[in-house]
Amino acid sequence: MLNFRIIIQVFGVLLLILGGFMILPALCSLICGATDLFGFLYAILICGVIGLVLSRVKPKSSTIGKREGYLVVALGWIVLCLFSALPYLLSGELNEFSKALFESTSGLTTTGASVFSNIEELPQGILLWRSLTQWIGGMGIIVLTVAIFPLLGIGGVELFVAEAPGPTSDKIHPRIKETAKRLWLIYVSLTAVLGIILYTLGGLNAFDSINHALTTMSTGGFSTKNNSLAHFGPIVHYIVMIFMFIAGMNYALIYLSLKGKFKRVWASDELKTYVIGLFALSIIVTLSIHFASDMPFEQSFREGTFQILSIVTTTGFVTADYTAWSPFLTMMFFFLLFTGACAGSTSGGIKVIRHLVFYKNSFLEFKRMLHPKALIRLKIDKNLVAPKIVTHILVFFLLYVLLFGVSSLLMSLVFNQTMDEPIFTALGAVATCLGNVGPAIGSVGPIDNFAEVPAFGKVYLSGLMIVGRLELFTVLVILTPYFWKAN
Repeated sequence: MLNFRIIIQVFGVLLLILGGFMILPALCSLICGATDLFGFLYAILICGVIGLVLSRVKPKSSTIGKREGYLVVALGWIVLCLFSALPYLLSGELNEFSKALFESTSGLTTTGASVFSNIEELPQGILLWRSLTQWIGGMGIIVLTVAIFPLLGIGGVELFVAEAPGPTSDKIHPRIKETAKRLWLIYVSLTAVLGIILYTLGGLNAFDSINHALTTMSTGGFSTKNNSLAHFGPIVHYIVMIFMFIAGMNYALIYLSLKGKFKRVWASDELKTYVIGLFALSIIVTLSIHFASDMPFEQSFREGTFQILSIVTTTGFVTADYTAWSPFLTMMFFFLLFTGACAGSTSGGIKVIRHLVFYKNSFLEFKRMLHPKALIRLKIDKNLVAPKIVTHILVFFLLYVLLFGVSSLLMSLVFNQTMDEPIFTALGAVATCLGNVGPAIGSVGPIDNFAEVPAFGKVYLSGLMIVGRLELFTVLVILTPYFWKAN
């Protein structure tokens, strides 16, 4: 039997935490005299009251099993996205539920797609809330909760596994609580360095520095400016490029780097592929832009590399419209929507390690055909990869392609009478939401937004963001009949 009472209690704790985070933009609105203050106060009250009631539910057992863990994570993200939409609705900045849900989901899943057409007209509290939702979702509010669950007598290992279901199992510390604390310490420290020091040195004011720091380290991409990072100068672009690269790394490797264990860091096949791949892509795009448009070489390098890092790490910041460069580069950036950075990072997408395992195994399959009696095993980081992991990754690819194909067909039907370039827009919208990237192609490209997407499309794409953020299996497993059968 599923322990529903413990699930309800956890939802209550999550809502209390969410309401606590809402206090920060409420204070910002109070200080700035913004018009959205009462919207936040009402939202805090709703989250507080409902969260308090749910958290008071006393379960018969404080044990969270594997099935409860999946339900808490999958349904927990849905609950958080719904309640995170309250400030948009109650402040009057968005008057449609589908728009508010899309914006809040895009924030918590760090997708960065938006329905706001004029961001610079938004009150400061709403701007900070958009950025804060991405920062919360970047590492995962549920991982944060793991660190405080012992206070409630609840074990959190199952939650951490469900929150980070990728193919790697690196642990910074053997105790899951200590792992969560170290992850957040690194995350907070890098955010502080980026926001307080480097962005300020780059010329941003305090408010813009804080907001962009929150959305850079979370690989989210929300900005306080209509033109995103194009609003700022080259120095800021280079600063953001460095931190997007860092944010796309496995946090376990960042931890080892801080401890000076560089040999272990560079021993990672995934990191090598990540670095070499970015380097090669930067050369191709830089030369393509430079010779096709006569743009100065430095600008070609900066704008091309910035867009590559932004798409691969699924950050979603833009400094240029890559769809205007050439059809070749437009298609290249579309395919990059399916990459993702390293596993164990705050980025979305398929992840480099899955691509690496998939391509290595595919290459070895030709060798197995020539030597059918030989035992040829796949190795990553000089370690044998278990067959069940290879199978898991192959199934992931199959499900990802299937979900992308079916969703693209559905969205092309929805967009047929409402959006320009319905086929390209459908492909781009599904790819970017499933990969948690932000900009795409068609009518949802780098200089566009999702405001004109029909209500059903916004809700469906919001669901894709959650499925993509939790890497398919965490959500899809609860839709199977096996999940609901009693042990």
